[in-house]
Amino acid sequence: MTFTERLQHASQTNNSLLCIGLDPDPARIPAHLGSGAHAIVAFNKAIIRATQDIACAYKPNLGFYMAYGHDGIRALQETRRAIPDHIPAILDAKVGDIDVTSNGYAQGYFGEMGFDAVTAQPYLGVDGLEPLLSWEDRCVFILAKTSNPGSGDLQDLKLASTDPERTVYEHVASRTAEWQGRFGTCGLVAGATYPQEVESIRALAPDVPMLIPGVGSQGGNLEATVKAAIGHGSGPIAINASRSIIYAGEGMDYIEAVRAAALELRDQINAARA
Repeated sequence: MTFTERLQHASQTNNSLLCIGLDPDPARIPAHLGSGAHAIVAFNKAIIRATQDIACAYKPNLGFYMAYGHDGIRALQETRRAIPDHIPAILDAKVGDIDVTSNGYAQGYFGEMGFDAVTAQPYLGVDGLEPLLSWEDRCVFILAKTSNPGSGDLQDLKLASTDPERTVYEHVASRTAEWQGRFGTCGLVAGATYPQEVESIRALAPDVPMLIPGVGSQGGNLEATVKAAIGHGSGPIAINASRSIIYAGEGMDYIEAVRAAALELRDQINAARA
């Protein structure tokens, strides 16, 4: 199956648009799991087991694993192997470089580690993305409008030279829609902290998968974002939450709170799309 088909299948199977971010913070991992990379793996595996009938995707963020060096990368690989085959695994790495370097990223993240999708920045243009997009059964989620407060420093600038009414993030969305099918499966990242921008991006790229961070701890407007994302197209969406789910509980029984938080958010998303 293509990535789009796999994400749609997982969404239908679990009646879910919820993507769970696996972002381990050593200061917040329950003490009984130990410390270091071993604790990361135990923590992530428990979350995956408790939510694999709730999530439509999982998204580890590379930075949380790089902080542990070689042991962290090993923990990332073990985490990837723990994700069930029928649920897409998205690596949040925000890669992007010249073609020969991007080919190395593709071989590493898709080939060696086996991730189904990766996030990437489009600043170098399509030739920097093409080695990643050449993997036809995988997906490259291209950053359009990110969820952080400073995203507008560049992403909201107007394209005075070509279209004074269009922003950089809108241009990225439009180009991504053009690349879809020509170079492989393209997706877009659009933050729930900016629901109007999500709606604009979806209108420009109605059929591409969307990865939507920013709900939960970042305070994104869930209902407005869901309506914006599903109102203008048929491409599958994955709404990501990390800290608000994986740190929902503490102590020996933390995993019950994790499952409850995941169920609650999944149901809130389903209520919004209904």
